[in-house]
Amino acid sequence: MKKAVSIFMLFVLLLGVLSACGPDREATRPADTGKDKETKTEEPAKPEKLVVWEDTDKGIALEPAIASFEEKYGITVEFQELGMADKIRDQLRLDGPAGNAPDVVTLPHDQIGQVAIEGLIQEIKVDQSVIDTFTESSITAQMFDGKLYGLPKATETPVFIYNKALMESAPKTMDEVYEFAKNFNQEGKYGFIAVWDDFYFAHGVLAGMGGYVFKEKDGSLDPANIGLNNDGAIKGAEYIQKWYSEGLFPNGIIGQSGGTTRDGLFNEGSIASMMNGPWAFQGAKDAGIDIGVAPMPKLPNGKNMKTFMGVKGWHVTAFTDNAYWATKFVEHITNEENAKKRYELTQEIPPVKSLIDDPVIAENEGAKAVAEQSQYAVPMPNIPHIAEVWEPMASALQTIATGKSEAKPALDDAVKTIETNIESNHPTK
Repeated sequence: MKKAVSIFMLFVLLLGVLSACGPDREATRPADTGKDKETKTEEPAKPEKLVVWEDTDKGIALEPAIASFEEKYGITVEFQELGMADKIRDQLRLDGPAGNAPDVVTLPHDQIGQVAIEGLIQEIKVDQSVIDTFTESSITAQMFDGKLYGLPKATETPVFIYNKALMESAPKTMDEVYEFAKNFNQEGKYGFIAVWDDFYFAHGVLAGMGGYVFKEKDGSLDPANIGLNNDGAIKGAEYIQKWYSEGLFPNGIIGQSGGTTRDGLFNEGSIASMMNGPWAFQGAKDAGIDIGVAPMPKLPNGKNMKTFMGVKGWHVTAFTDNAYWATKFVEHITNEENAKKRYELTQEIPPVKSLIDDPVIAENEGAKAVAEQSQYAVPMPNIPHIAEVWEPMASALQTIATGKSEAKPALDDAVKTIETNIESNHPTK
């Protein structure tokens, strides 16, 4: 694939994506990790076994890593699959105090701040050589309050997915997508669908137009400075409303069933293109759709969509008696060899720098698109205050999408609710 290597070097530059919202690298470097210093820790006795909680349907990628770890260290590892989005966190809250917690868990990076504050996971100490294995942005996403709480295993962000039988190539601008949809739409056929009443997806438009969730201040995110109703966010919401008001999206694309409707229509061949994440690739392929994947087209203001980026990671729980060996296991399963095997088995894109040029990733159209879009993406905030954002923004976007409110009053109300909830649930010290 032409210039695949150079495109993939964009992954290395993901720090630029995070610099606007993530903590400063030097300011947030783990306390005992210097640029040229390696952590020296006395090796404790080996436990008989370690217990790991893995994401649903991802155990197939963990098995070979476990086998090589057991062979190398002589420690048995058992794993259980649970839902990563909420089940692992919620179960850890119950099993931790009861003495039934695992040693290692996997979590999305936006939960790190909250679970760290709750005392569910602990800071890890690793050599600088381990940290240098990963893209700087993915490491930054694993940090909270200046401490490293895990090692990254995969990154993801929404991209432009199209049906090659219905769309010859990916448009470069959303203006082109709009014109295509206007001409293509007819009786159950749609040129483009995005679930823009879902803040996760809408953020790409709002932030691309100039909005933001929390402003960066002194290397951290300031929950007192919310930019979801500034001029840029309002323009973004007005652009979103345009697609709904002109009937370019089907009626069933609003609300909790919106994502299911989008996926179903695309996989049956009724949609030419959609905004979705890499998790949708396999389902479309299984449905017999010949998909193309590209970065999101540029917005009418000439800017790239600032999609949300997620970083999945591995974490040592605060309840383990074997923190040293649990950390060794986290290091092992995220190394180059095991990260590559995980990608081959799950298509989850590892933020391991040495794999950027590897043909197994560099020659994959979907991985390439995610890498390129990631240079414009914004990591979901990992401070606890983000929990107060999702519901008010979903409500505001739904009233905008259905035409029940104009953009400005809906976003003003959402921000007021967010500010009230933050004041009530996250009082300042």
